[in-house]
Amino acid sequence: MDVKAAQRLQLSAVVQPERFGRRPPFSTCRLGVSREPQSLRVFVSPMMMRRRTTALEVSSSYDNISGMMGSGKTTVGKIMSQVLGYSFCDSDALVEEEVGGNSVADIFEQHGETFFRNKETEVLHKLSLLHRLVISTGGGAVMRPINWKYMHKGVSVWLDVPVEALAQRIAAVGTNSRPLLNYEAGDPYTRAFMRLSAIFEERGEAYANANARVSLKKIAIKLSKRDVSELSPTDIAIEALEQIDNFLKGEGGGYAEC
Repeated sequence: MDVKAAQRLQLSAVVQPERFGRRPPFSTCRLGVSREPQSLRVFVSPMMMRRRTTALEVSSSYDNISGMMGSGKTTVGKIMSQVLGYSFCDSDALVEEEVGGNSVADIFEQHGETFFRNKETEVLHKLSLLHRLVISTGGGAVMRPINWKYMHKGVSVWLDVPVEALAQRIAAVGTNSRPLLNYEAGDPYTRAFMRLSAIFEERGEAYANANARVSLKKIAIKLSKRDVSELSPTDIAIEALEQIDNFLKGEGGGYAEC
């Protein structure tokens, strides 16, 4: 068994979805300056491989997860934070707190998108001063160059999900919480697909600024899945951790991609 296969087995064993039902496996963040060191060594030693413990060293202040709405940034980010022993932050949730607890949809309606984006930039700036975080960023955060200045204080990961899969996910749960999707006519899937396609056309190049790209299509092929809908959040989180590791081993000199 090669090293990468062994590491995937080890991570699969330590990341157990059923553990999420018993108690929160991660801690949430609060805005403020941390004095924690900027590196953390995590030892993953499942029962099935007791004698072969892998050390995964993450030498960045924090990890950012970007991607389109519905790409699973929050779910995957929480799993990653569990494995790394980091706190988890959702930048949208922090913006909501900053604006008195209003939802993103309400903020868009009451104050406009520019107001929201300004608050989002303020939050990302504050988060860039902290350590030991996994951060799920808003889907549109990638459009402001200043945001990349803050996000590149750590390692940024792009969850690349096919638009068709995103539209299916969002249509299944509704678009009420997605302010950018509430202006299209048609059935839920068609409305989501058409708008998401336009949004991706606008943002695609910006997402490519991430240090690592995690393509769900490629993961599905690698794991012999019929399509991306068969991938679990754990599958995606493991791949993201591997890509971060690859990027750091390359000393940030290249673009890691699955």
